[in-house]
Amino acid sequence: MPELLSPAGNFEKLKAAILYGADAVYCAGQMFGMRAAADNFTVEELHEAAAYVHARGKKIYLTVNTMPHVQEYEALRRFLTDIKDAGIDAMIVADLGVMATIREILPAMEIHVSTQTSIVSPASAKAWAAMGAKRLVLARELTMDEIRAIRRELPEEIELEAFIHGSMCVSYSGRCLLANAFNGRDGNRGTCSQPCRWNYALVEEKRPNDLFPIEQQENVGTFIMSSKDMCMIEHIPELMESGVASFKIEGRMKSAYYTAVVTNAYRMAIDEYQKDPTSYQFHPEWLEELESVSHREYGTGFYFDDPMVNPQLVSTCGYIREKAYFSTAVEYDESEAQAIIASGVEMENGEGKLYRFIQRNKVSAGEGAEVISPGKIGRGFAVSELYAPDGSALESTPHPSMIYWCRVPFEVCEGDIMRAATGRGLEVRAKDRLKGEC
Repeated sequence: MPELLSPAGNFEKLKAAILYGADAVYCAGQMFGMRAAADNFTVEELHEAAAYVHARGKKIYLTVNTMPHVQEYEALRRFLTDIKDAGIDAMIVADLGVMATIREILPAMEIHVSTQTSIVSPASAKAWAAMGAKRLVLARELTMDEIRAIRRELPEEIELEAFIHGSMCVSYSGRCLLANAFNGRDGNRGTCSQPCRWNYALVEEKRPNDLFPIEQQENVGTFIMSSKDMCMIEHIPELMESGVASFKIEGRMKSAYYTAVVTNAYRMAIDEYQKDPTSYQFHPEWLEELESVSHREYGTGFYFDDPMVNPQLVSTCGYIREKAYFSTAVEYDESEAQAIIASGVEMENGEGKLYRFIQRNKVSAGEGAEVISPGKIGRGFAVSELYAPDGSALESTPHPSMIYWCRVPFEVCEGDIMRAATGRGLEVRAKDRLKGEC
C-alpha cells in the first residue's frame, strides 16, 4: 500500500497530519530546507517530533534540499551532528555535496533524492540509485506513462515518490531564477517570493511612465506564469497502479487546517480503493473537502497533459478560499463539562453535549458550522450555544486562541476541526449522527 506523505511546516501541522491519516511527514530544520518562510523546527523540536511520530508508528523525513555555498558547510556539519541521534527516518537531498556530507556524518541515514534534481528518465533514476539513494522524488513534469516506464526499469528495492496535490511551479522542477533577479530572494535556497504570481505590464523605452497592461482576459490581466494547483483525488486508481511508493502532498507553508483536510481526503480515497479495487467508486464529497482549503484553480499537473498543449495556467488571480477554519476541539474531562453545567449559570438544554474548543477564527451563535474528523467528511450543525470557560453565554468568540464551549449534536473528539458550513453541511442527517463515535 503506498505511503501517504504530508507536509509539516511546524509541530501543529505535524500533529494534524498524523491525526488525519498521514503515514509519514516531511519537515525541515531552521536551515537548509526549501521552505525558509515556514516556521520549521529547531534541533530540539526535531528530536521531539521524531519521538512523537515514532510513538504512533509513523515516519519522519527531513528536507536538506538547498544547495549550500562554500561558507555554509561548517553550519551544515554542525546541524547534521546535532540531529545525529534524533531518529530521523530519511533525509531528502538535492545536492551531491550535501549527500556526501550526510554519508560522512550519518553513514546509515536513508537518502531520498529531491524533486529539485529533475529525475525524468530511467537512466537518471538508475544513476542516483547507484549512488545510494533509496527513494527518488520524481520531477512533476512527468506523465503517468513515463512514471510507469521508470518504475519498470528500476530494481524493486528502489522506491519512487510523486507529488499528488498542491502548488505547482511554472519553472522546471521549481528551479526558478525570477525572485533572485527581482529582489535577491533565491528560490533554490528556500526564499522564493513567487514573482510568477504577480501581474505584469509592458513599458515602452521612451515612455517609462506609461504602463501598457498585458491582458490575457479583458479587465482581469494575464497569468502566463501562474500555475494551477495539482489535485489528483479523482485519479486514485491510476496512482495506485502506477508503482509509486509514496504519494506526496505539497504545502509546508499552508495552515494546519489545510494539512488536516487534504490528508484526510486522500486517506479516505486510498483506503476506499484498498478495500476492493474492483468496486472502487470516487466520492464527490472528497473533492468538496479539498475545495474547502485555500487553493488556486485545480488541475492534474502533467500526469495526463502535454505542457505545450495544456500548460496548466490559472484563469483568475489569487487564491480561492471556501470555508473559514473556526476552531479545533481540545482535550477535556467529561466532569469538567458537567461542572460548568452545574455551576448555576443558566444554560439552554439543547441537543448534544458541550465540547471545548480553541479559537482560530471568530464564530458566532446562529452560524452554520461543520465538524470534520479523521476518516469522515464534514458533519453539519447550527451553532446555537457558545459559552466561556466559566459557563457564561457568549454571542461570539472574537479573541484569538480563546478557549470556549460549544454544544454539538454529535460526538466530538480531540483534534476535530470546526469550520464554516456550506449548504450541504447544514443538512444534519440522522446517518451522520449515527457515525459520530470517535
